[in-house]
Amino acid sequence: MEEVVLLDESGVAVGTAAKSSVHHADTPLHLAFSSYLFDPAGRLLLTRRALHKKTWPGVWTNSCCGHPSPGESAAAAVTRRLADELGVAGVELSLVLPAFRYRAVMDNGVVENEMCPVFTGVLAHDPTPNPAEVDSVEWVVWADFAAAVLAGVRPISPWCVQQVEQLATLGDNPLTWPHGSESDLPPAARPS
Repeated sequence: MEEVVLLDESGVAVGTAAKSSVHHADTPLHLAFSSYLFDPAGRLLLTRRALHKKTWPGVWTNSCCGHPSPGESAAAAVTRRLADELGVAGVELSLVLPAFRYRAVMDNGVVENEMCPVFTGVLAHDPTPNPAEVDSVEWVVWADFAAAVLAGVRPISPWCVQQVEQLATLGDNPLTWPHGSESDLPPAARPS
């Protein structure tokens, strides 16, 4: 059974819950991550969530999202989920938004409520998506994508919208964004 790490308001782990039952109308605050993979030219890999997902099925979003397991650092969780969802390994990760947090509500009332550090990485080849996780993928020019998201004309997940708003402040070239500090991660997401 896959578990998520429940958090207090300071990002300290206060317990765990089954991933299969944690998302509902009163979802507790829990630990997650988001990642953005770019090719060497700076194009972003977007993914469309599998159609059977409980939260935001069929919605386009950033490259990979997920939840660290109890005792697992956020960076280790990104590496694990990149392999599971996209069939990629060996991506060198950079932490760019260590303190990102959001809450979003689906039309059916299901809530996401996460402290969700954001990582980037460079992928020099096409992924091999796992159809149980990813419906489809698309490479997009970052500047065009960011402009469309910020203008509200690109349908994308609500967490991705908020992340793009913050990522856009880091500069035009995602390959040169400054690294965030691990000390700014929620304590539950830090490496041991």
